[in-house]
Amino acid sequence: MVKTEIIEDEWLPVWNQEFEFQLRVPELAVLRIEVLEYDTTGRPDFGGQTCLPVSELRTGIRTVPLHDKKGNKYKHVRLLLGINFGLPYEL
Repeated sequence: MVKTEIIEDEWLPVWNQEFEFQLRVPELAVLRIEVLEYDTTGRPDFGGQTCLPVSELRTGIRTVPLHDKKGNKYKHVRLLLGINFGLPYEL
């Protein structure tokens, strides 16, 4: 499990961070992404989540829908991901 940096006061945050994972059984691996919203209360609020089977990921720029805690898809919320297997990805 890895976490991105916390970005404060941004309407359109850009993390531009790269992560590398070693997979033992890639055909069974799932990438889970959870978005949290931090504010002055000190406790992060749930913003959305998605689970992506690694075997179905393809290199390139992809939009990924987010879901609520019950699994219902948000209508107008997406993450923009740059996916690459092997070499560093340039946006």
